[in-house]
Amino acid sequence: MPFRRREAALAKLITNGQLDARTDIPLSPSKESNKEAYKGLIGYAKPYRLTFLAVFGCIIVAIAADLLQPYLVKIAIDDHLMKGDRSPNTLFLIAGLYLLLSVAGFVFTFLQNNLLQKAAQGIVAAIRKKLFRHISKQSMSYFDRVPSGSLITHVSSDTESLNQFFSQVLLSVLRDGLTLVFIIALMFQLDVRMTLYCLILLPIIALNAIAFRSYMHKTYQMTRTNLSRMVAFVAENLAGMRIIQVFHQEREQQKQFDEKNRLYFRSNLREIRTNVLFNRSFEMMGNLSVAFVTWLGGNAVLGESLPFGVLFAFITYIRQFFQPINNISQQWNTLQSATVSLNRIWGIFGTVPEVRDAEKVRGVDASAVKGQIDFDGVKFGYKDGLTVIHHLDLHVKPGEMIGIVGTTGAGKSSLISLLCRFYDVQEGRVTIDGTDVRELPQETLHRLIGLVQQEPYLYSGSIIDNVRLFDETITREQVMEACRLVGVDTLIGRMKDGYDTRLSERGSGLSAGERQLISFARIIVFKPKILILDEATANLDSHSEQLIQEALTLVSQGRTTMVIAHRLSTIMGADRIIVMKQGEIVEEGNHKELLARGGYYEELYRHSQGQKVQQLTAGAAGGTGGVATPKKKSCGVGQRG
Repeated sequence: MPFRRREAALAKLITNGQLDARTDIPLSPSKESNKEAYKGLIGYAKPYRLTFLAVFGCIIVAIAADLLQPYLVKIAIDDHLMKGDRSPNTLFLIAGLYLLLSVAGFVFTFLQNNLLQKAAQGIVAAIRKKLFRHISKQSMSYFDRVPSGSLITHVSSDTESLNQFFSQVLLSVLRDGLTLVFIIALMFQLDVRMTLYCLILLPIIALNAIAFRSYMHKTYQMTRTNLSRMVAFVAENLAGMRIIQVFHQEREQQKQFDEKNRLYFRSNLREIRTNVLFNRSFEMMGNLSVAFVTWLGGNAVLGESLPFGVLFAFITYIRQFFQPINNISQQWNTLQSATVSLNRIWGIFGTVPEVRDAEKVRGVDASAVKGQIDFDGVKFGYKDGLTVIHHLDLHVKPGEMIGIVGTTGAGKSSLISLLCRFYDVQEGRVTIDGTDVRELPQETLHRLIGLVQQEPYLYSGSIIDNVRLFDETITREQVMEACRLVGVDTLIGRMKDGYDTRLSERGSGLSAGERQLISFARIIVFKPKILILDEATANLDSHSEQLIQEALTLVSQGRTTMVIAHRLSTIMGADRIIVMKQGEIVEEGNHKELLARGGYYEELYRHSQGQKVQQLTAGAAGGTGGVATPKKKSCGVGQRG
């Protein structure tokens, strides 16, 4: 019940436009922000102005062709049939013109739709491209704050709403708006008095639209945001499905999904009921109008003050009169969708990365970089008032291998994030060869640093592309040589398509060790001056760890290397080991020196050795006849990790 109450409260805030559906951040787009967003959209439409002009011309021709058809029938009735002119040639000519107008209406309608779709798809493709590029330039803090499911919806669903704005809303406003103008003009030309009677209905139509407007806006807002929340929830659960299954959270996640699905279902039904009621009210007014015109015009025809052909044309036009109004009204939801999506997209465009290049960056010759790293009086925290690193000083010589150890939360990964400039320091500075990383272009900085993480990311693509990360300047031979050097070439040779074997998402067909070896091959082909390993062996079995250690020895040659490790065996051979605790360096030295000191490192070492003893004891206890059975833990190269 508490969960339901919370969801209901959130839904209420979303409905009132006070809360963003994806991030639970307050959201209240102003008229100014709407104007800015639409002004930006117009900027993307400018290159297609000739196409839009051609669309406008096609619309005028198509409307004229459709509306002149009843007028031709009126001419045939009043000027020929009612006067006794039964000449087949005249009627054949009128029929031919009628057919010609029908064909012209079809052709120009086809052209207008195709031209408009071409322009709309081009505009949306350009926005989607810029949106993806803009998101990829955001700082890590942005991705800490915004769920991935939300960003997926932005790139896919919100941009598609803009396509519907052009292909539906804009087309309806132009085509149906001009149709209304032309119909009124033709009705005035036929009979002024009856036209004025018909126009009495316009205020009633306007009041009806205004009455529904606010309610329809809230209804659509609720449906849209509930759908977004459900999509974001599904995306996040699919990404973490392994954790959900390991901890048997399927039932709880299903419960939460059912609740989100129920909210979306109810809001969707509400939207459908609103649309049906709105559309039927227009249909009812249209039928009443036809009855009114028939009664009024019929009396005039019987009194011989109105030709029968004019009455026929009037009835046809009054039927057509309500169709454009209904079409425009039906596009209200789509317009609301486009406005919400446009505000969200332009909200992303307006998000400035917290970490960005300085106005004056320093050019650096990558080949001349030696790899000296200095942390001078660094203070950092992810949130204000919560400091993770306290005035830290650390100096790493070129080519030196540094091991960094400490318990969870000691600040090890934060140190690396500052060096890679995923975040900026709050005080002090981080330098490479004496140059502050904030003065380096980010592209150059990330070329200088090679990062191997605990869970190396592999893309859906070939092994070749995963090693060179789709950089065509790196040749196939360079990739093959790199894989040979790290020892993964034997595995690749056993695969059906060799280096052209396509990997599944995240490389799920490979073991953890094999994925790490591919990430080491990346280091070799990109040749960074600084190498960082962030818990790279944490999830590996002993055999895979040995292979990674051999690969590390190879790739670290001639590079400054920083290794974060929970497994102390990984960094025992490091030139220097940094021991961190609560954001500070409490000890440093090599493995033997730190053990001899009998301090915090020695405590960590004893703890790690104790864990191994416990694991072996547990394995022996669970085996048969006292024999240890490490099968559950082992995951050799070639097996699925």
